[in-house]
Amino acid sequence: MSLSVGIVGLPNVGKSTLFNALTKKQQAAAENYPFCTIEPNSAVVEVADARLDELAKITKCPRIIRATVDFTDIAGLVKGASKGEGLGNKFLANIRECDAILHVVRCFENDDIIHVQEGGNKSAPIDPVGDAEVIETELVLADMEQLQRRYDRISKEAKAKPQARPEAEACAALLKHLEEGKPVRSFPRKEGDAIVQVVKELHFLTEKPVIFCANVSDDNVTGEGNKHVEALRSYAQSQGSALVVICAQMEADLAGLSAEEAKEFLLSYGVEESSLDRTIALAYHTLGLASYLTAGEIEVRAWTFRRGWKAPQCAGVIHTDFEKGFIRAQVVSYDDYVKYGGEKGAREAGVLRPEGKEYEMKDGDVVEFMFN
Repeated sequence: MSLSVGIVGLPNVGKSTLFNALTKKQQAAAENYPFCTIEPNSAVVEVADARLDELAKITKCPRIIRATVDFTDIAGLVKGASKGEGLGNKFLANIRECDAILHVVRCFENDDIIHVQEGGNKSAPIDPVGDAEVIETELVLADMEQLQRRYDRISKEAKAKPQARPEAEACAALLKHLEEGKPVRSFPRKEGDAIVQVVKELHFLTEKPVIFCANVSDDNVTGEGNKHVEALRSYAQSQGSALVVICAQMEADLAGLSAEEAKEFLLSYGVEESSLDRTIALAYHTLGLASYLTAGEIEVRAWTFRRGWKAPQCAGVIHTDFEKGFIRAQVVSYDDYVKYGGEKGAREAGVLRPEGKEYEMKDGDVVEFMFN
């Protein structure tokens, strides 16, 4: 499975610059005018994981396959996008299938960059919370529009088919919830409710977890003491969302540097980890994801799974046949694998163990599956 993240925000907040930084490729235009991004930009990004490099050294395997994240950057939204302002919200369909939303918000001062507010191309004071609320409102309105179409259809069916009434009533209740400006994710529900299947089928934007991205200038890449960052952090907490501070311009400057050069570049700014790594790690945590590892003569690889999954489910990530014919998993923790110099040493030390169908996979487990 691959994690997918949709990037949203107002025009000129640094979305496309961030996209270029995240992908380490200058695929997205990044110019100082509204709606520079017209067509959605998509890219697949490898997840940095130093554990794979260590496993490759031990197994002497030259081939490393890392977990990946799909990023999609869409055109900037403005107030009134749901009514066609700016470029409208037609590109939101491109991120309905995403697992999470990265909401980029400008938290830096720069008089040379146009700050689009109120649906117009005019300069305005930096207002991260106001900007965030504009986008959140547009996402709610987009979900309302989609749900209204579903409700119009099902309410007509319910007049003739009593079995359709629970769904019609549930849709009406959710519509009222959205009309109050509340996201789908906060709508109360329990397993078996009629609305559960509707939410699953319609891929509501406001059902997805949101990570707010405070884009700061390169003279304070940590955002410490930045009043705009603190305001956005408080807003994110009120929404039950995570926040990551990133300097998109600094990250874009990292593109093309070797691993050693990038490390020195980051240290010159007083940071040790790239925003890409922090953002992906936060996305994994937000979505409850982790990675187990496989190591052999052919390849060393990371596989993404959901925390809480049992061994057979994790085996199914590799191939459905592995899950169907699961017999057992040979498991050793990453630390023990490294400590004892690989599978042979781990087996001799008694830390390589067989696990059955009820074993709950842990992040960093080095695994070999046995299946029929």
